[in-house]
Amino acid sequence: MTSTNPATTGELVRSPRATLSTLHSDPRDLWPEHARRLYDFLIALYGEDDVLPPLAAAWIAHQRSMNTQKSYARGFRAFEEFAREHGTHPMAVKFGLADAFRMWMETTPTWVRVKGGQRGEMARTGKPYADASRKNALSAASSFFVYLDKVSDDGVKNPFDAVQRPYIDPTYSPTPGYTETEWARFVAVARDEHRVAAYRKRAYALLLMLYTCCLRIDSLLNARVEDLGYDKGHRVLLLEKVKGGGRKKKPIPPVAWDALQDYLAGRETGWLFCTASGQQLDEPAVWRLLQSLAKRAGLPLRGPHGIKGDAVTHALAKPNARPDKVQQWADHKDSRTTQLYNRRRELLDDSPGYGLAADVAGALAADAD
Repeated sequence: MTSTNPATTGELVRSPRATLSTLHSDPRDLWPEHARRLYDFLIALYGEDDVLPPLAAAWIAHQRSMNTQKSYARGFRAFEEFAREHGTHPMAVKFGLADAFRMWMETTPTWVRVKGGQRGEMARTGKPYADASRKNALSAASSFFVYLDKVSDDGVKNPFDAVQRPYIDPTYSPTPGYTETEWARFVAVARDEHRVAAYRKRAYALLLMLYTCCLRIDSLLNARVEDLGYDKGHRVLLLEKVKGGGRKKKPIPPVAWDALQDYLAGRETGWLFCTASGQQLDEPAVWRLLQSLAKRAGLPLRGPHGIKGDAVTHALAKPNARPDKVQQWADHKDSRTTQLYNRRRELLDDSPGYGLAADVAGALAADAD
């Protein structure tokens, strides 16, 4: 009979008392990045004795996706600033002030960087909050009070329940779309004409991964080389956090895989897309990249989400397109979200104005003769 006595097997066993006595870890160390940032921001304003910083950070950590964490934290900071300027603790806001916050965002200039100023210097000189930004801030503030109601023993009334939110026309997008020909030109500029030759392979691989895998920029930038794999004949990228939470495997088409391997040059660890020093590439750097490439290509300026929009639009326009497959590929929970891209394209491509203009042009030409 084999002995299972720890003293004879050499197995290390801790007593319950010893285990409890060594548990000194702070649960806040487990908070995601945007929760920690919001906590640090609020602690500097309210101090450690106020309940707002830990509650607000815990609420952000409660959100499933990193994208929601980021957008809600940004929206909450706008709400907190408004409440503080009006002499009210954010947790004490009632309907009247909540509704005033809605109107305040309609006319208040936004924070922008001061050109030629010191590093990080900001001023309220930008355009007022856009409809989407106002809706996000109101949704964030409302979500915070919903969370408070859930964790409170006595219940908390949500002051934003009756606040009207901006209507967002689902068929409108401020981001300019590219045709497939324009997109090919955009990618070619990244590969061959990026002003910094050393970064061309990274830019080329980044654009192809975003486009052919239909990725959100935050998902791609949070991927690591170790997340690359192989499954049933496909090269794949394992995404830990897609929109709404969860995990997903994204197949990588050969052209994107080849570009990615050329960029990685044998690297097997670290961030999938990183800086020259190995640090994680951030979204502002990608925005600057896209602006620079668009100018060189003679195309409208746009951000990284426009690439995913182009990918969905182009995929739906294929003769053999299956909307259900495109929906899965794009990580859309609702098929109506996918079909919006078709509707936006059709509003432009099928505009009756083209027919009227042709008739007018023909009549004018005949009159000139």
